[in-house]
Amino acid sequence: MIVRGGRRDEEYELKGRIDGGGGGGGGGFSSIVWRAIRRSNGQDVVLKQVFTTGLTTNLRDSLDCELDFLSRVRHPNIIHLLDVIQAGGCVFLVLEFCRGGNLASYIRNSGRVQEQIVRKFMQQLGAGLEVLQAHNILHRDLKPENILLSSPSSDAVLKIADFGLSRVVRPGEYADTVCGSPFYMAPEVMQFHKYDGKADMWSLGAIFFELLNGYPPYHGRNNVQLLQSIRRSTSLPFSQFLLPSLHPDSIEICTRLLCKDPASRLSFKEFFHHKFFER
Repeated sequence: MIVRGGRRDEEYELKGRIDGGGGGGGGGFSSIVWRAIRRSNGQDVVLKQVFTTGLTTNLRDSLDCELDFLSRVRHPNIIHLLDVIQAGGCVFLVLEFCRGGNLASYIRNSGRVQEQIVRKFMQQLGAGLEVLQAHNILHRDLKPENILLSSPSSDAVLKIADFGLSRVVRPGEYADTVCGSPFYMAPEVMQFHKYDGKADMWSLGAIFFELLNGYPPYHGRNNVQLLQSIRRSTSLPFSQFLLPSLHPDSIEICTRLLCKDPASRLSFKEFFHHKFFER
């Protein structure tokens, strides 16, 4: 199948679907992610095909937010939007292809990630989140599946992807839509409370914890059980085999990111300047 159009009337040949692979998923709307080749130069790309027919107002706003943000931003830790094509009731986002797949696959293959690599990865995610902060963007679905790697190695560049649930939340404003992925969703979101950028910081803490331990911090068969698990906890369930080898700064920053009270949770500024990154 050939998709034609965009700013330079390029042709893209679809090579097959990607399931949680190199270009980001569909967010809140119905979509298919394709691996493709730009026929003019043979470049590997990803086409995210979004079906626009029947989108609710909220999902249309999220799609517009994603397109507007990615079209204005060029940063090594944010997925690069190369082109946009509108055809037959669909919008195709042409995105860079990331050969390392996503962070979830990296964790499955690596198990627990070494602390010095976790520090480097978190620095890169912090740099990407700084861009979101500058544009007042709340991602709302930060999770390992939505963090892509430029290569399969530990030297990979991490890229935040899939802004399909994102929206603009300016200082002093709040969102109230329950969305995201349960294992990485802040408790205030699961409780139908209003929330702000601190919800993304919880998700970052859950990713941090999973990198160190090899599994998410809390479990449950549904949102109710997951929320109960969070409420009952008095400390983070670090692996007892791992805990003695972790630096206190790693434990402290992770604990403060996964603080149940958003008012006491680590802010982005506190995270970005934490002593964890000085070592």
